[in-house]
Amino acid sequence: MTQKAKHFRGERSLKSHLHLMFQANELCHVFIFTSLIIKQRVTISINSPAKKARNSTMERPYPLLTLSGFFFFFLLPAACQSCPEYQKQALLEFKSSVLAINSSLNTSDDSPLQEWSSSSNSSCCQWYEVRCNDSPNPTSKVVISGLYLDRLLANLSPQSTILAPLFHIRTLEKLYLSDNNIQGEIPAIGIANLSNLVTLYMDGNKLSGSIPPQLFHLPLLRSLFLDGNSLSGEVPEEFGNLTSLQDLSLSGNKFSDAMLRSVVLCLKGLEYLDLSHNYLSLEIPTEIGNLSNVVTLSLNNNRLTGGIPSSLQKLSKLKILHLQNNFLTGEIPSWLFNFEDLWNLFLGGNRLIWNNSAEIAPNSRLCQLSLKSCGLVGEVPKWISTHTSLYFLDLGRNNLHGAFPGWLLEMQLQGLILSDNKLTGSLPPDIFSRLHDIGVLALSRNNFSGELPKNIGNATSLRVLTLSENNFSGPVPQSLIHCLHLQLLDLSRNRFSGSFPVFDPQVGIAYIDFSYNDFSGEVPIGFPEETRFLALGGNKFSGGLPFNLTNLSKLERLELQDNNLTGELPNFLSQISTLQILNLRNNSFRGSIPQSIFNQLSSLRILDISSNNLTGEITEEFHNLVGMIEPPNAPSSLIENIALGFTKTWAYQTVQVSLDFEDLVVNWKNSKQGISSDILNIYTLLDLSNNQLSGHIPASLGTLKALKLLNISHNKLYGKIPTSLGDLENIETLDLSHNNLSGSIPSTLTKLQQLTILDVSNNQLTGRIPDGGQMGTMVLDPSYYANNSGLCGMQIHVPCLKDDGLPLPPPTTKTQEHHHKGAWFLWEGVWIGYPVGLLLAIGIIFGTRYFTLSPPSNRQHRRHCPI
Repeated sequence: MTQKAKHFRGERSLKSHLHLMFQANELCHVFIFTSLIIKQRVTISINSPAKKARNSTMERPYPLLTLSGFFFFFLLPAACQSCPEYQKQALLEFKSSVLAINSSLNTSDDSPLQEWSSSSNSSCCQWYEVRCNDSPNPTSKVVISGLYLDRLLANLSPQSTILAPLFHIRTLEKLYLSDNNIQGEIPAIGIANLSNLVTLYMDGNKLSGSIPPQLFHLPLLRSLFLDGNSLSGEVPEEFGNLTSLQDLSLSGNKFSDAMLRSVVLCLKGLEYLDLSHNYLSLEIPTEIGNLSNVVTLSLNNNRLTGGIPSSLQKLSKLKILHLQNNFLTGEIPSWLFNFEDLWNLFLGGNRLIWNNSAEIAPNSRLCQLSLKSCGLVGEVPKWISTHTSLYFLDLGRNNLHGAFPGWLLEMQLQGLILSDNKLTGSLPPDIFSRLHDIGVLALSRNNFSGELPKNIGNATSLRVLTLSENNFSGPVPQSLIHCLHLQLLDLSRNRFSGSFPVFDPQVGIAYIDFSYNDFSGEVPIGFPEETRFLALGGNKFSGGLPFNLTNLSKLERLELQDNNLTGELPNFLSQISTLQILNLRNNSFRGSIPQSIFNQLSSLRILDISSNNLTGEITEEFHNLVGMIEPPNAPSSLIENIALGFTKTWAYQTVQVSLDFEDLVVNWKNSKQGISSDILNIYTLLDLSNNQLSGHIPASLGTLKALKLLNISHNKLYGKIPTSLGDLENIETLDLSHNNLSGSIPSTLTKLQQLTILDVSNNQLTGRIPDGGQMGTMVLDPSYYANNSGLCGMQIHVPCLKDDGLPLPPPTTKTQEHHHKGAWFLWEGVWIGYPVGLLLAIGIIFGTRYFTLSPPSNRQHRRHCPI
C-alpha cells in the first residue's frame, strides 16, 4: 500500500490555549480588544505518489489570535455559538459507541473524545478535531463542516456501523477517517446523507465489499481516498456522476480491469489518479489519453501487459508517472522524457527494453527516475547528467559495467540505487564528501573492491547504506558513527575485518548486517538501543554471548550462526522479550537449553540452535511459546516495517525505496534454503538437530501448532514417537531421523494435511508405516524410512507379515474399500471356482460317453439301403 503523509496536527496545541480563553460561556457577553482572525492554510507534504503532485493545501481553520489594535468587537461568533443540538447529540452518540468498545476491550479510557461534553456550556465547535463553518456574519447559522478523526479508532478495529451517528451531520464538507482499522462495508445509506461532502478520506482501514452506488451521487465530491482497504466488486453505472471529482485513490485494494476502463471513460476531469497495488491485468487503454487534466498517474504494482500507449503523450500536465512493477513489454519510448513538467518517472520492474542509442533531451525539472531492470547495457548513461534537478536515481538490476562514474558526484543526489549490476573498481575517495546530502546509497551485488573511504562520516544525512555481496575489504571506517540518521546498514558478504565501530546507544539504526565477513574476536557490544535486526553470522567470532545484548530492548532478529562461539547458552537471552528470530546454528555451544528461552520468549517464531554440542533433555514446557502455537495472523514484516521508515521526504514527496535484503538460510526439506525476508513473517521453525540431546520426545511439542518445520534429527532421543505430533496441523517438514526411537509410527500423522516430508530414517522403528491421508499422497522417498529393520509397508515395498509369517493384507481405508472388496471377490472366486470347474469337467467327460450315439457300422447301413 502506498504510504501517505497524514495531516498536520500542529493546530491542536494552539487550540488547547484557545479552550482556556473561550470555555467560559460568559465571555460571549463581554467586549475585548480587537483580535484578528487568521484562517491558517496548512500545506500538506505529499509523502508519496498517493497524494497530489501539486502543492496540495488543506484548510483546517482555527482561530489564531494576534493583537491588532484597540478596537472593540463582539467576541467571535464561532467561539460563542455551538453547532445545532442535533449535531451535538450525533457526536455524543458516536462518542458513547467508541467508549463502549473501549470498555469491552479493557483499554484505557483516555480517549481524546473525553472532552466532548454534554454540558450546555460546552461548544461542540471547540471539540477535538471538530470544525465549524467560520462565517464572519454573526447572524449566520453555525454548523459542523469538518471532522478530522484519523487514527482515532486504530486500536479498536470497530465495525463500520459505528459511523452511523456521524452520517446525521448533513452539513459535513470534509470527513477524515483514515487509519482507523474500520471493518465491514462502506455504509451506503449513511454516505448518501452527506450531499455537501467535498472531501472523503477512508484510506488505511479494513473495509471490504464493493463501493456503494450511493457514494457516486455526491455532486460536490472532489477528493475520494479509499486506498489501503480490501474493496473489490463491479463498478456501478453511477460512476460517471462524479463530475466534480479531481482526486481519486483506490490503491491497495482488489479492483480488476473494469475499474480502470470506467475511470478513463467516465472521469475525464481527474487531476490525481492512483490505482496502484490492485489486480489490473489488461493493457493500458488508449483512452487514458483523454485524462487531459491528470497531473499524477500511478498504475504501479499491478499486472498490466502490453506496451506504453502513445496516447499518454496527450497528458501535457503530467508531473508524476508511476508504471513500475507490472508486466509491460516493448521499448521504452523516448518521448516520455519530453513532458515539460515531469517530476517523477518510475518504469522499473517490468519487461521493458531500453534503447541504448536513444537520444534523450535534457529535462531540468525531472527529480526522480527509476529504470530498474530495464535492460540498460554498458556504462551508466551519461545523458542522465543533463537532468540537473535529479535527486533520486534507481538503475538497479541492469547490466551496467565499468567504474563508478565520477560525474554522478557533480549531481545533488539524495538517493542512488545501482545494486545488481556489474560495476567494478573502488569507490571514489571523495564520494561521501561530495554527495554529502545522500540519504540512500545502495550498491549491493556488484564487483566493487577496495576499502571504504574513511570520510564516510561526512554523509551526515545518510539513512540507508547497502554494500552487500561485493569485494570490499579492510576495516569499517570509525567515522561511520557520525551518520546519526542511519537506519539501515548492510555490509554483509564482503571481506571486511578489523575492529567494529562503536555506535552511540541513542542512534536510531534499526537494521545492522555484518554477516559473512572476516571479523574475529569477541562478539561486539557497541550497538544502538533501537536495533531490531542484528546479523553477525558467518564470521570468526569466538567466546560467549555478551550480556550487553540485553540492552537491545527492541531486538527482534538475532543471527550469530556459523561462528566459533562457545560456552553455555545464557539465561539472559530470555530478557530480550521482543525476540522473534534467534539463529545460533553451527557454533560450539554446550550444556542444556535454558528453560527460560521457552518460558519467557513468547514472541519467538524461529529458533535454530542446530549443529552445536547441546546436551540434556528437551523441555516439556512449551505453553508460553505463543509465537509457535498461534499461526501468524498476517503479522507485519520486520523488514517491511523498517523499510517504510527509510523513506525520506524530499521536496514534499517521499521516495519509495525498493531494496532487497538477505534471506534467512535454514535447513528446509533436507537442504539449505533461504527464506525471503518478504515472506519470513509467515514461517515458524524449530530446529534442534545435530546436537547431543537425549531423553524422550516431549508430547507437549504437539502444542506448537504454528510450526512449519520441526527438526530434532541427529540426537540421542529414544522412546516412542508421541501421537500428539499429529496435532501439528501446519507442519510441512518433520525430521526425526538419526535417533534411537522405537515403537511404531503413530497413525495420527495421517492427519497432517500440509506434511510433505517425514524423515524417520536411522532409528529402531517397527510396524506398518501409516499410509492413509497425507501419508498416502505425499511424494515418497524410501530413504526417509531407511535403517529401521522392523518397518514395513508399501512406501518401502516391504510387505507386513502376520504372526504366522504370512503376508498381512493391506489396511482398509475408505479410499481403498472398493478395491479391497474387489480383491476379496476375485480371490474367493478363484478358490471356489477351481474345484467346481474340476468336477464339472469330469462330469462332461463321462456324460458325453453315455449320451452320445456311436456312428452306424457298414453292415447296418447296407441293411437299410433299398435294393
